[in-house]
Amino acid sequence: MKKDINELMKKYTPFQRSVWRACMAIPRGQTRSYGWLARRIGRPEAARAVGAALGKNPFAPIVPCHRVIRSDGLPGGFSAPGGLKTKLRLLAAEKGDRS
Repeated sequence: MKKDINELMKKYTPFQRSVWRACMAIPRGQTRSYGWLARRIGRPEAARAVGAALGKNPFAPIVPCHRVIRSDGLPGGFSAPGGLKTKLRLLAAEKGDRS
């Protein structure tokens, strides 16, 4: 599957691809901040641009953008259907919370 997604990602910008690949490294049930992703891709000043790239992610849930949160621990945005409710539900499911 990874080879297939890399092929599909070729039509997107190098920046988007780097964000999405770094996002794929976030373990299930864990979260990281937009700033963490920006630093991970070598662009520490680009947290907002990271958010914009995640907002255009066509590969969810393979690219698990729901695992990316604000640096203050709040969920941040989520452009998928259902918005933040969906993001919070996905995170809770990954952590095993059935409430």
